[in-house]
Amino acid sequence: MAQAHEAGTAHDSDHSVENPHGISAYARALTVACRTMIRPAGELVPVNALSMPIAQTVINSLAKLRPAPRGVEREQVRLNGFRMEIVRPAGARKSLRDGAIMYMHGGGFFLCGLDTHRPVVASIARRTGLPVVSIEYRQIPETDIAGSVDDCLTAYRWLLAHGVPAARIVFAGDSAGGYMTFATALRARDAGLPVPAGLVGLCPALDLDCTEKRAHPNYRRDSLIPLSALESVVKIGAEVGGRLDPTLSPVNNVLVGLPPALLIVAEDEVLRRDSEIMAQRLAASGVPATLEIWRGQVHAFMAIFPNMPESRAALAHVARFVRARVESESVARTA
Repeated sequence: MAQAHEAGTAHDSDHSVENPHGISAYARALTVACRTMIRPAGELVPVNALSMPIAQTVINSLAKLRPAPRGVEREQVRLNGFRMEIVRPAGARKSLRDGAIMYMHGGGFFLCGLDTHRPVVASIARRTGLPVVSIEYRQIPETDIAGSVDDCLTAYRWLLAHGVPAARIVFAGDSAGGYMTFATALRARDAGLPVPAGLVGLCPALDLDCTEKRAHPNYRRDSLIPLSALESVVKIGAEVGGRLDPTLSPVNNVLVGLPPALLIVAEDEVLRRDSEIMAQRLAASGVPATLEIWRGQVHAFMAIFPNMPESRAALAHVARFVRARVESESVARTA
């Protein structure tokens, strides 16, 4: 079972770090590239209903230039209005009913999809030996953030209808996909559906209100995410009449009844505060939660470059958590 770690306050400097003894050259290079090129570009280009589709087209076109991940097999599934892709380890004999991971990609609620996140999805499939169902949910401006959650809940219902026990399903996602991970679990619980076996948030966005993040030192330290871009996305995709419903943020919901959670964040990223708050509130609600902090990494590092040394180590932790959650159900059934 995952252990409950109580995160520190917003300004604590005393915390445990998963990689205290050094940062790889790959991670250093990625940080420099983000700080000197990607973040400045993000600060210059306004985020609005006109720029979003253009950015989406550019990012997805670039993603298609990468070679396909090795060692996996892929199957496309189309549901009402969106696609899914089932990624299995090559030659794997396990069916979905033996256990599955439902993966929700990141991208700030308006970017990315199956193509951009296939490498990290494939890495998780190979490491766990389980099929990973990658969800290409509709995004802003096609729908609002609540509509994206609707699609993820539809995908979960699809898995349940195909005979996959909820106790053998783990939700996972990075950044905005981490939001989908928790929001979908909460929606499932509130709809009377069984909750999944576990939740994995990789640098997740869990609080749409940016007040706490603006007060955190990482507001200026983050080498990738300009907070103004996230605030623009929230205005377009969540606010109604200039007001943000607090219950749209997973951290503000009743968390009792959620399954064990693993939260992995970069030490200096602006979304670290979201995971600290969530870890505290999960522990207070009696939900086992583990918070891992990684030094010298950029936001969603394991999804951007799954083959970096730190990414491989973090994804190994994800695989261990997933196997423990799925196997605990097998033990329970045979006990």
